[in-house]
Amino acid sequence: MRLTGEGSPRYDGGQIEITCDTCGSRFERYPNAVNDDVNFCSKACQAAWLSEAFTGEGHPNYEGGPTGDYGQGWRRVRERALERDGRECVLCGATPDEIGRNPDVHHIVPVRAFLDASGTTLADAHTLDNLVTLCPGCHRRADHGRVSAAELRHRVGLG
Repeated sequence: MRLTGEGSPRYDGGQIEITCDTCGSRFERYPNAVNDDVNFCSKACQAAWLSEAFTGEGHPNYEGGPTGDYGQGWRRVRERALERDGRECVLCGATPDEIGRNPDVHHIVPVRAFLDASGTTLADAHTLDNLVTLCPGCHRRADHGRVSAAELRHRVGLG
């Protein structure tokens, strides 16, 4: 009995053709890898979309932006993350003196993922094991998918 391709009980018809939300080109992807919101044919198209979508009013840190106030408990857990990481970027080691302020505290799993998922709340995003201290440059790299969640967790001893 053949359990690959059409012989597999999980076979769902193979790849389907979809459209890149940045450049409009058509490409193939397996149905389980198609996103309900946006799909990209390449990392370059994803980066271009992120640059456009997360600027100005689209950026979560924009005053009045989509995530709004981080709510009760955020300041406390943010401070705990800064203390755990020695107030230095866990990737490049940049200090507050080099940055000119405290480093950013980044959510490894983005806040919007918790807001969009059923059964989770904003408070579920604000756990010490979901936070890591980054300088602004490394924070941008992480936001744009150039640093894996596994690497971030490893840098703070969580993985």
